[in-house]
Amino acid sequence: MYKACIPYGAYWCTPFTKWQGAFANLHAVKFAAHVAKAELAKRGIAPEAFDYGVMGISVPQKQSFYGAPWLMGMLGAPQAGGPTISQACATSVRCLATAAQEIETGMATTALTVTCDRTSNGPHVYYPNPAGPGGTGEKEDWVLDNFSCDPLGGHAMIDTAENVARKNQVTTERQHEVVLRRQEQYAAATADDNAFLKKFMTLPFEVPAPHFRKAVGSLDGDEGLTPSTAEGLARLRPVKEGGSVTFGGQTHPADGNAAMVVTTEDRAREMSGDSRVLVRILGFGLARTELAYMPEATIPAARRALEQAGMDIAKMDAVKSHNPFAVNDIVFAEQTGIDVMGMNNYGCSLIWGHPQGPTGMRSIIEMIEELAQRGGGYGLFEGCAAGDTAMAAVIQVTDA
Repeated sequence: MYKACIPYGAYWCTPFTKWQGAFANLHAVKFAAHVAKAELAKRGIAPEAFDYGVMGISVPQKQSFYGAPWLMGMLGAPQAGGPTISQACATSVRCLATAAQEIETGMATTALTVTCDRTSNGPHVYYPNPAGPGGTGEKEDWVLDNFSCDPLGGHAMIDTAENVARKNQVTTERQHEVVLRRQEQYAAATADDNAFLKKFMTLPFEVPAPHFRKAVGSLDGDEGLTPSTAEGLARLRPVKEGGSVTFGGQTHPADGNAAMVVTTEDRAREMSGDSRVLVRILGFGLARTELAYMPEATIPAARRALEQAGMDIAKMDAVKSHNPFAVNDIVFAEQTGIDVMGMNNYGCSLIWGHPQGPTGMRSIIEMIEELAQRGGGYGLFEGCAAGDTAMAAVIQVTDA
């Protein structure tokens, strides 16, 4: 068990918006600071309380070189420094682990972990090369080029899902069954006027102008979701010839941010929205699998997190995943023995989208709220990331 705890309710997430949607023109770091400042005030948490900050981002923004110190300064905590972390889709868990480790060693007492990304309007990078033909350099479209090509193997992200589906004989029909179940689970989060989402998401959400001095719109929830039906999915053909993964069986790029406070047990009780509830961090796991088999990396990562926590997956009351492909959940469930239809209650990235850095943070927040609603219990989050890697985390929610 780590010394670090998460104050119940001291976390938040914006709605996630579609590619080129409502957040497409907002600077991701400035937007995250804008949101954090308002959410801390809403919870009565003074920015002066923080002596450490962690910023997670995977798509560079202008001046993001200055990272966490810039972010913390903008939200009113100029006394707090810390690292800027990029680990693709595993960024959120890495940020949480970094904050927990800082508190474990006594180097900090109260950390704010903020994850932010904007996949829309990603940077177009030019790398100078004076030795190139005519002195020309090389260019890269940060988001699109890296979606389509792993530099180690030359394959696209979807190829990793196809490889795992083929190896484990996962059919298109099975993937679509899981998609429909995930749609049902997300519907539970939006029921009763988004009652579940409102536990950690300010709704309606005012969309700021790029200068952050006024609102230019409002969102009632996540933007740009495409509801799936059995009939609609049945009409879809696999994206790749001879494959099994359709557009309906994978997530979509998105924009947004999410954040979480990590602190000592005593301070967690003081900062909690309900002092009877305590969220403990029990374990983390990192793993890497065979080249071009990214979805399978979640299995050893989860086992390592469970091993560090001294627990078995059968004791988990809630399991959440970052599932860029429905294949992820199917293979994970088959290899670990859990019910694929019982994981990812209230939502997952397959449905509400994937802004990369904040994706895992939102899932962990949802898992905490699910466990709190149950009266406490144990939860496991796992998610794959570029480079055939994955990270996982085990937490406990107790209710006195």
